Amino acid sequence: MSSLLKKKIILCITGSIAAYKAATLTRLLIKSGANVQIIMTPSATSFITPLTLSTLSKHPVHTSVSDGDSWDNHVELGLWADAMIVAPCTATTLGKMANGIADTMVVATYLSAKCPVHIAPAMDLDMWKHPSTKANIEKLTAYGDTLIPVGHGELASGLHGDGRMAEPEDIVQHLADSLALEQKLKGKKIVITAGPTYEALDPVRFIGNRSTGKMGIAIAKVCANMGAEVNLILGPTSQTIAHPLVQVIKVTSAQEMYEQAVKLYPEANAGIMAAAVADFTPGEVADKKIKKGDDDLIITLQRTKDIAAHLGKSKKQGQLLIGFALETNDEFSNANRKLQKKNFDFIVLNSLKDKGAGFGHDTNKVRIIAKDGNDQIFDLKSKTDVAHDIMAEALRLGL
Repeated sequence: MSSLLKKKIILCITGSIAAYKAATLTRLLIKSGANVQIIMTPSATSFITPLTLSTLSKHPVHTSVSDGDSWDNHVELGLWADAMIVAPCTATTLGKMANGIADTMVVATYLSAKCPVHIAPAMDLDMWKHPSTKANIEKLTAYGDTLIPVGHGELASGLHGDGRMAEPEDIVQHLADSLALEQKLKGKKIVITAGPTYEALDPVRFIGNRSTGKMGIAIAKVCANMGAEVNLILGPTSQTIAHPLVQVIKVTSAQEMYEQAVKLYPEANAGIMAAAVADFTPGEVADKKIKKGDDDLIITLQRTKDIAAHLGKSKKQGQLLIGFALETNDEFSNANRKLQKKNFDFIVLNSLKDKGAGFGHDTNKVRIIAKDGNDQIFDLKSKTDVAHDIMAEALRLGL
């Protein structure tokens, strides 16, 4: 695996029975040409000895923040590495990483790391399914960390995973693929819109929709992991992302989103319009809370500016513009009409009729329709996997 040749890898091992697999994992990484430094939690040493791993890696194994010649080894290691793997990662360490509890060398190094972090969870099924575990996973993925797939493409994210640690061979393949992927969009600039817009009626009420921004955030993360510089124009949502290559621009209204998109797209290689932008906004906004009266309230609405149409008209040669269509009827014809009208290079169609797709879900089922006639229909997948499919199409078209 040439993508691992001379790569500097931190392997973190925590106190799971699966820690015995760390010897095989270390051997495979070394065989692939990587330079491996190993960190263990104190509890991990009960399952496999530091001496075994030191012999395999040809480096001292770190088990304490005060190990070595300097108290700040965790900082130095975090700056040194090209990638960090936590395998196995127990529920305890998962929680500490998510919440910044740096009482082990593993978590201290994690908090200092400037490289991509890959996590292979290992715990029993009940622990894996517990809401606190799910909340911690959501935090870590929002930070830009990646869960390592289990088995034959099954997702450790919980779609098919059961808390088992991925096999060493799968971890090494995942890491090799990830490091190779990092270079594909290096130097590219991408603008992404995501989430809903809120159109104010008064200081309290607004017109909005059920978008959470999960799909757009997943695309932003995938683009950044591939090396792109991302400007994410994000409407009001509780969802977050923290990645060194993602600049989040928070907006509320369709007008604010329009202004940011028009400002940023001219310098971008691609624009991805994943937001659910309001088509209409109140003609007048009350400066005080509207009080309930005896009569019906009549609200006059006016059209918002069409962000995608404006960008489509201003698109320069070599730029890509990617759209989304969420439809409830005549899905293909409506999406194809939108593709042509707004000058998209391709459009991502999903339907509210498909179970597990659309707003609020961690999964999506899409159809990609390209202007050059390429039409692809996908099964239900995690939104991260859908994001990979979208970017694969963008790369096919020359991004």
